[in-house]
Amino acid sequence: MQPTSKKCQYFTDSVIRRMTRIAIEHDAINLAQGFPDFDPPKEITDRLAEIAPIGPHQYPITMGAPNFRQALAKKCGKYMGRTLDPETEIVVTIGSTEAMVDTIFALTNPGDKIAMFSPYFENYVAQAIMADCEPVFIPLVPPEFNFDPDVLEDVFKKGIKAILICNPSNPSGKVFTYDELKLIADLCIKYDVYAIMDEVYEHIIYPGHKHVYMNSLPGMWERTVSCSSMSKTYSITGWRLGYAIAPQPLMDKIKQFHDFNAVGAASPLMEAAIAGLELPDSYYDEFAAHYLHMKTIFTEGLDSIGIEYTDPQGAYFVLANIGQFLKKGQSDVEFCEEMAKKVGVACVPGTSFFKEDVNNIVRLHFAKKDETLYEALNRMADIKAKMA
Repeated sequence: MQPTSKKCQYFTDSVIRRMTRIAIEHDAINLAQGFPDFDPPKEITDRLAEIAPIGPHQYPITMGAPNFRQALAKKCGKYMGRTLDPETEIVVTIGSTEAMVDTIFALTNPGDKIAMFSPYFENYVAQAIMADCEPVFIPLVPPEFNFDPDVLEDVFKKGIKAILICNPSNPSGKVFTYDELKLIADLCIKYDVYAIMDEVYEHIIYPGHKHVYMNSLPGMWERTVSCSSMSKTYSITGWRLGYAIAPQPLMDKIKQFHDFNAVGAASPLMEAAIAGLELPDSYYDEFAAHYLHMKTIFTEGLDSIGIEYTDPQGAYFVLANIGQFLKKGQSDVEFCEEMAKKVGVACVPGTSFFKEDVNNIVRLHFAKKDETLYEALNRMADIKAKMA
């Protein structure tokens, strides 16, 4: 038999989604894969019920249903502070994952370097490798996950084609400040680098922090692609409705890859999701308050158990230090598998996110009902005895 792709040796299957399968096997509470166990806004599900018998049920326009793109342009343009053209500056994708893949393929050539901060979302490295690009890493230093400007510029000097930034960050929960983004933007302009932004957690920001869109900074609209989705903001991760926003010269290239990569997103789901995009401003305030409530429950619970963690500035993840529970010679992957089985709570090993050598960090998420969080914390209360 002919050999299979050499690329496969450089990344594995998704450890996050593998942990979901392990959680199901052991009936564990899934705090590994980041999806909620509460309902989407009623406006969206009511609209889906209305259109289920009547459609649309056939192929949409490849770039996304016009009325959905118009609603996206209105909502996103409002928060980005600019007028977006739904015909030339937006494409609807199969989740933000496809938006990122299309963008990387559209902006890079084999052999190009893509910079990313570490810790990073596990998809990024695999996506770079699939495009025959070389990932280059910039360390974020806990607990605030700041970066060294000199180290950052050294990476730019290596001749990177693009920098990929998750803001707010998965898994660290970092929210990049205006000054940090301005520093990165100035380097992008100085060294002629694209910015690929993953902004799916844009509306999950905690007090004292503010989300700033990279494409709103001076000189950055022309070289920025903003990738996001309906998944997190409207609690519909299974609908797989994502999108990319970019200036027309870049969008024309992204659309080419989208057309042959995915054809189009689901017609009835786009129609129903418009109801979410038309929700009033109060929805986003209540949404943020709900996440702050869940964060408070979970972090106070970790405090009471005695588990150290980094306090997120945004998104819905904590990185917890499990060093005190590790057996001698045990890897974090082995620990997570054992924790799902013995404790009944699933999490993700930190080695999935760090370029640096770590073995004492796991990621847990708290996008769950109150009763789910309390039950998870109850199971974790005697984690030391259960993992002995």
